[in-house]
Amino acid sequence: MTATATGNWEAMRTDETRHVEDVLRRAGFDRVDAYRFNSASIRLRVIDKKFEGLSIEARDAMVEPHLEQLPERTQADIINLFTFAPSELQQTPKTMRQFLMNYEFDEPSPSML
Repeated sequence: MTATATGNWEAMRTDETRHVEDVLRRAGFDRVDAYRFNSASIRLRVIDKKFEGLSIEARDAMVEPHLEQLPERTQADIINLFTFAPSELQQTPKTMRQFLMNYEFDEPSPSML
């Protein structure tokens, strides 16, 4: 799975998730993808070269201040925040965890809601 691949998630984008993408792109992140997984949750993937070598916590700390610009309800619905350096999404991911997280984003499992 590559960083440029598109999956079934594209059909799940909404005006609300496009707004999330716009806010983070304006903040300078290289690639931002978001979709509404179900009525209670939004999944968000941010891919940026600045994440290279950083922990998940450090990456989240870079993204979260920008999420505060969003309406509170939208913020509350962002249940999954996936952050990747581009190198982690190459054809052969470094870890199975990275592969599975990205695959689940691209090809969402059926929602229980």
